[in-house]
Amino acid sequence: MPDKLPQSVLFCCDHNAVRSPMAEGIMKKMFGMQAYVQSVGVRNDLEIDGFAIAVCAEVGVELSRHRSRSFEELEEMGEALSGFDLIVALSPASQRAALELTRFYHLTVEYWPILDPTSLGETREAKLNSYRQTRDQIAGHIQRKWGNA
Repeated sequence: MPDKLPQSVLFCCDHNAVRSPMAEGIMKKMFGMQAYVQSVGVRNDLEIDGFAIAVCAEVGVELSRHRSRSFEELEEMGEALSGFDLIVALSPASQRAALELTRFYHLTVEYWPILDPTSLGETREAKLNSYRQTRDQIAGHIQRKWGNA
């Protein structure tokens, strides 16, 4: 049985360029305004990945306007981590960062082991398939966790 949908979710990964923006976009498409959803990275040193944009567009998720940001930038923009009901870490580094940054808050940090597709595949099609696998893995986790809208 799916969990009750939280009011707010923050997805995080290493750079906020592939996995966490995919998760943010997919969750927003699935649940619309039913939950407030954002994403961040441990670092903000990359732009949104073109392959992530392409494979999400295949399922009607728009990522081309996404702007990468870090945990620090999120807080600088006035959004406190303590304001989220749940933080979902999609990489080991982001899990460590989330746990460290929230150690004094009463909120849940979950870790979902999601494939990092960035170094997989030799050809364009092989790379796209790796990114599709990541996209589908994220969508599956969201669906198992909260069901369908």
